[in-house]
Amino acid sequence: MNDRIDIYKAGGILIKDRKFLVTRSRGKDIFYAPGGRIEQGEDPETALLRELDEELSIRVKKESLKFFGTFIHPSAGDNHLTIKMDVFLVEVWEGEIILGNEIEEFLWVTSGPPSNIKIGSIFGEEVLPRLKAKGLIE
Repeated sequence: MNDRIDIYKAGGILIKDRKFLVTRSRGKDIFYAPGGRIEQGEDPETALLRELDEELSIRVKKESLKFFGTFIHPSAGDNHLTIKMDVFLVEVWEGEIILGNEIEEFLWVTSGPPSNIKIGSIFGEEVLPRLKAKGLIE
């Protein structure tokens, strides 16, 4: 893998009843964890808080984010692009999930998600196995 980072993102781990939340954007077939690109002037935590509000209409305080890890991986949508993602466990959130304009669907999945869905590379290959190993999800 090269040292070039094409996209820098922040991702959130939301767990409920030992299942992990994934979302699918309109017109896409890959499910991703909530989160998105870090905009100029933002730190990863601020970007994640903004994305959680925009995508899911939930409110999270910075103190409720626990750093989980930084992952660098080829993009699931285009393996010519390299993504760096800072991932945080979202320990507490407020509000019911209401999908924003960009998101078409969300699912709560286990470490063995249904075979008919594809999960983004960083979460599918890196994060979900670690969550399972830590006993946080089924």
